[in-house]
Amino acid sequence: MAEFRRFLNVRNAFGGTLAPDGKRLAFLTDITGTSQVWTLDGPQQWPDQRSFDDDRITFVRYSPREPLLLFGQDRGGNEMDQLFVMDDEGTFVRPLAPKPDRKHILATWSPDGRTVAFTANRDHVAQLDVYVAEVERPDEVRRVFTGEGWNYVAAWLPDGRHVIVGQSTSNTNNTLYLLDLTTGEQAHLTPHTGDARYLYVRPMPDGSGFFLLSDQEREFLNLAFFDLHARTLHFLEELSWDREDLALSHDGRWLALLTNVDGWSELEVRDLVQERTFSVPEFPKGVAGGLQFAPTNATHRFCLTVTGPTRPMDVWVVELQNTPPEAVRWTRSARAGIPDEALVEPELVRYRSFDGLEIPALYYRPRNARPPYPVVIDIHGGPESQRRPTFSAVTQFMVNHGYAVFAPNVRGSTGYGRTYTHLDDVRRRMDAVADIKAAYEWLVAEGGADPQRVALIGGSYGGFMVLACMVTYPELWAAGVDIVGIANFVTFLENTGPWRRKLREKEYGSLEEDREFLVSISPINHVERIRAPLMVIHGVNDPRVPVSEAEQIVQALRERRVPVEYLVYEDEGHGLVKLKNRLDAYPKVVQFLDRHVKHRPTA
Repeated sequence: MAEFRRFLNVRNAFGGTLAPDGKRLAFLTDITGTSQVWTLDGPQQWPDQRSFDDDRITFVRYSPREPLLLFGQDRGGNEMDQLFVMDDEGTFVRPLAPKPDRKHILATWSPDGRTVAFTANRDHVAQLDVYVAEVERPDEVRRVFTGEGWNYVAAWLPDGRHVIVGQSTSNTNNTLYLLDLTTGEQAHLTPHTGDARYLYVRPMPDGSGFFLLSDQEREFLNLAFFDLHARTLHFLEELSWDREDLALSHDGRWLALLTNVDGWSELEVRDLVQERTFSVPEFPKGVAGGLQFAPTNATHRFCLTVTGPTRPMDVWVVELQNTPPEAVRWTRSARAGIPDEALVEPELVRYRSFDGLEIPALYYRPRNARPPYPVVIDIHGGPESQRRPTFSAVTQFMVNHGYAVFAPNVRGSTGYGRTYTHLDDVRRRMDAVADIKAAYEWLVAEGGADPQRVALIGGSYGGFMVLACMVTYPELWAAGVDIVGIANFVTFLENTGPWRRKLREKEYGSLEEDREFLVSISPINHVERIRAPLMVIHGVNDPRVPVSEAEQIVQALRERRVPVEYLVYEDEGHGLVKLKNRLDAYPKVVQFLDRHVKHRPTA
């Protein structure tokens, strides 16, 4: 489908990081088909490519002292990230703490730029601990913190001797420690009961404490300050939306904050010296993240990534020397010549589920078709995630192609408070599936959906939701597309990356205590109920949801002669990141939907 290929060739630029002098920006873009490191020296100048590989770069971060870049890269989507250091001209690249069969993530520079702290499972494959390595002695690796859960350095303190370590035991619960790297002494800073998150730790330059975002004993993530001398946490506000990102300038004067308001990001900047708060007039409406100040006081500017439903990701820089602060787009991602009229903004709607709970959703209606439409219900993964108004080439093409796309944030989604996020935990899993049935009923009653032409698509946990809907309410669906989805919770938990199992059991239930329940809700055990055609897509190297999940459901449907199409990619992991594979898979997805949904005979 030549027209779809144009949509898939829309590019994205993201993950920006500013050089120590604040004048050069390094970032990732997928211009070459996978995300690589590029740099530029001013707004919308022609960028220079600095890394050259067929596999993706997962992050890039400037040293705080010199023009060196730290980046991570995996192979074939296996998520066994390795760390590398290179100069920002790309003239040399050298590995840091190499160990190809282990995972290295969440890496961060020390204040003097000589040492990197990172999370890895080097000593035990099932345990993610904190390690440090000196840039000039990259093979000498020292483990500095271990404990149950995912352990990571949340921030270095300015003295370079102490770090704030985070320890996560689930996606909705973590705690913080103060660690002395010289003596190994630890102090637990945030003891608490129940779930709480302590995120985006940003220390003051004098080491007296740090700003952070937390939802301790409250529904939403709010701005707080932790006093390291008094060892007390003080909340600075009470908002009814999540703060979603936080950055502090090197001198401690400027605080940048992002807030998730019904899925859209709002940016504000605070001058802590003059005690003034500014909005940023040029800041575009959409979804933003990745706030990063320049690592020195040479310039007062920060960068962030911004996207929207009709706008691919780009890196913007906010200049603070102006009043109010000025937002400038530095990168210009190519939109493949797609005209404005081919792209659609979603409508934010709410519908009621079986128990009266209100479910928010993004509703994309085609401009070139009349209702009732063929509809694709797009179910996000996670489940602790949120479908937000970001750019999606697949969504925009389907809407341009005559489909309506309906993206609900069913119970269990983030962004709507702690209570909402936990409404699908363990034994309440199928209540979220019922939310999709309620979406179908609302779409039909509202008049937007042809009741015989509604399909499902979802990835990861969203893939499970597709399969669960197809076995629980088989009469409703014209087709389903399962992308790297869970078919069998028992085999998924047995075979997922061992460093992930305990965290996932917090959400889904454990094999020791909940096996019978997990068996009862696994779609593979009710596969005889599936009536509609199914397409399954998976990567061979997926460490999160092993490819065996796809193989199980495909084999079971083939044995029952239910129409199933299977696309498997040898060089992909948890999702499709390489352009060549996206160009192969997604046109086939739309062709599949056209056959079984759009052109399906109706009464």
